[in-house]
Amino acid sequence: MTDSASPQTLPLHVMRNERIADGIHLFEFRDRAGSPLPAFTAGAHIGIRVPNGALRKYSLCNDPAERDRYLVAVKREINGRGGSINLIDTAKPGDELLVTAPVNDFGLPPRAQDFLFIAGGIGITPMRAMIWQLQAENKRFRLYYLSRSAETSAFVDELSAPEFKDRVTIHFDQGDPARSFDLRPVLAERKNREHLYCCGPRPLMEAVREMTAHWSPTAVHFEAFSDAETHKPTDRPFKVRLARSGAVVDVPVTKTILEVMRDHGLEVPSSCETGTCGTCRTRMLAGEADHRDLVLTEAERGDNIMICVSRARGDEITIDR
Repeated sequence: MTDSASPQTLPLHVMRNERIADGIHLFEFRDRAGSPLPAFTAGAHIGIRVPNGALRKYSLCNDPAERDRYLVAVKREINGRGGSINLIDTAKPGDELLVTAPVNDFGLPPRAQDFLFIAGGIGITPMRAMIWQLQAENKRFRLYYLSRSAETSAFVDELSAPEFKDRVTIHFDQGDPARSFDLRPVLAERKNREHLYCCGPRPLMEAVREMTAHWSPTAVHFEAFSDAETHKPTDRPFKVRLARSGAVVDVPVTKTILEVMRDHGLEVPSSCETGTCGTCRTRMLAGEADHRDLVLTEAERGDNIMICVSRARGDEITIDR
């Protein structure tokens, strides 16, 4: 997950750096003096300043009722930007790292009673916390946990327990697309006014987005762990005309519209910065967008753009800023 504006920062001690699956480590953070940590709700994430100085976001995966610790599961991203590798290889019990207070862009609506979870690989982490919270609230859920293999998946033994037999489906495809789980029957209709939460690789989320086009948009929620779609090899620079001031800013291939606006001192609401939360939705008044978000419906894409990830298809667009 990518960086964004930082909330309160806490110096916390690393209590555990434990390998729990191939390429996945569980980290536990606590206050040195044993003081309670800021409360969080299921779906929240924290930012961790890893030893090399990079700030990386990770979903909290422990019971939200716990106030004495934060747990995160970190996947070793070989093709990432180095943050996860540095954290896994360098942080050790007893070290102190700066951790931001929890922020939730992926929270559960309090009045909903039924939930459908689709987790791809390490995308299981926020849903583990959600299961704790829903069980405490006596609410209903179904979970489809899709991954490569048991060896490369976190919390498999826990989620295979008899108590979850009728609510959790775990599927391993061994990396073979032909063995992928068919989600179409699962998503063919929205049952019991369920809210759907999906977290995992971008292709999985895009497939789920397509399969839920007939669902109410307010009932479908995504969280991204990758910013791979923010920049593509075919990207080219373009201009953004800001309708309210008449100013024109240049967006290079190395930056997003949001980043350029910040560079020019413009205050723009944002949160996830992966095109999944909807905070930076902006009216588009002219031009055509190259949409890369998982929020806007087809009907909304003609005159809206998520400026944290999407770009212009032509030389210029005009937005309502």
